[in-house]
Amino acid sequence: MRRVVSLYLPTWPTDRIRRRTGEPPRDESLVTVHAVGSRRLVRAACMAAQALGLHTGMALAQAQALVPNLHVTNATPEEDEASLRELARWAIGYSPVVAPDPPDGLWIDIAGVAHLFGSEEALLQDLTDRLTRQGIAAKAAVADAPGAAWAVARFGPGGIVPTGRMVDAVATLPLASLRLAADKLGALHRLGIERVGQLAAMPRAPLVRRFGRDVALRLDQAMGHVFEPISPLIPQETPMATRVFAEPIGRLEDLKRVVLHLAQDLCRQLERRSEGVRRLDLVVQRVDQRGASLRIGTARANRDAAHLARLFDERLQTIDPGFGIEEIVLIASRVEPLTETQTEARVLAGESEVEADMGRLVDRLGARVGAGQVYRLAPVPSLVPERMARRIPALAPPTGSVWPENLPRPTRLLDPPEPVVATALLPDHPPRFFVWRKIRHMVARADGPERITPEWWNGDSGSTPRDYYRLETEQGGRFWIFRDAPADQGGRWWMHGFFA
Repeated sequence: MRRVVSLYLPTWPTDRIRRRTGEPPRDESLVTVHAVGSRRLVRAACMAAQALGLHTGMALAQAQALVPNLHVTNATPEEDEASLRELARWAIGYSPVVAPDPPDGLWIDIAGVAHLFGSEEALLQDLTDRLTRQGIAAKAAVADAPGAAWAVARFGPGGIVPTGRMVDAVATLPLASLRLAADKLGALHRLGIERVGQLAAMPRAPLVRRFGRDVALRLDQAMGHVFEPISPLIPQETPMATRVFAEPIGRLEDLKRVVLHLAQDLCRQLERRSEGVRRLDLVVQRVDQRGASLRIGTARANRDAAHLARLFDERLQTIDPGFGIEEIVLIASRVEPLTETQTEARVLAGESEVEADMGRLVDRLGARVGAGQVYRLAPVPSLVPERMARRIPALAPPTGSVWPENLPRPTRLLDPPEPVVATALLPDHPPRFFVWRKIRHMVARADGPERITPEWWNGDSGSTPRDYYRLETEQGGRFWIFRDAPADQGGRWWMHGFFA
């Protein structure tokens, strides 16, 4: 299923100028102007200027009368568009199918890649947050069709349009959300048609005769009735391999064979450049101009064609070939330097020991369950149990931190800890028995308490100390429980882990 993001940058020209020059401050008004005949008109206004009533098309003299300390610079639409293309290159980190949408947006087809960020909501949030931190105002929406996403991003609340709900999402939006020419908008407004739903309710034949086919086309694109292609931006220096077929293909076996041949071509290019793949994108174009894309990553730079092709094997079956596939493109969207190394066998105790290539295993696991699900734990210098480890990439170099050898800790921690009902013979003594998950456990042996105090330097100033006990039950189970406050202060018991 196709899912397209429309990224809207409402103040792109002024945001770009501020990022380049560092001035004026964001609380001061900035506009860009261009000449129309003998008049100078506002072409773009920042958020501060818009809040004071300035807008596109306003005469500069009127704008300066409203805002005496207005900052003015000449508009450079060519530079704005060139910078927008650079932003599209940056956005390839989210999807291989990215295209500029001048003058103030981008298209991003996220079908097949949203799961890499957790969800569509997480992808949109990460995208807009990163732009905001760079000083770029951004709003985004995702829908099944580019036209619907464009309309909701600019004239709606943004966010996620559920699959199959485009008609409902755009029906209440103004006609300007259909990307119509100004003369067509004016003619429709004179007839009292203000909303997309009103236009959709009109008979189609009279609508086309009076306003032209472009109005009907834009309406159908916004509602998803007509396919609207996106031509992805592929930087010229990006290594890529392409196959165009005289006769469309569609069988899974053919797809796997073509992907292997493309990987071999791509790896030959990378070998000449002494580079290896870290991220690989497969873009498929069908005969009906609909497309699909797949993305895989590698734990370290790699240019083994057979290995790279196998990473796509399980996901190729998710591609719907429709009436046939006419073009396949394999793109190395992220590469790193990779030089040839000699593999040496070491003889130890009469046996040859060859270092295992863990990179291939990590790549296969990442392609199957997601790259974010393959990791290892690294020690953290902290005594608070939930802080003693952090996730790092599976093949990351050693961090240098180690856990104390004489610090007994369970092999499994519960996150979060689970409450238990415990009874001790004396205050501040270990429990004689406890009930956890509706099962009563009699304690045979106990060790403790081990007091762990809050780490105020990590923001734990409001927390209380914990008293931990290692317990062994009569059935042989070994548990790690704690009390979150002294007994005379009403402390409660919690199960936090198990020992092997």
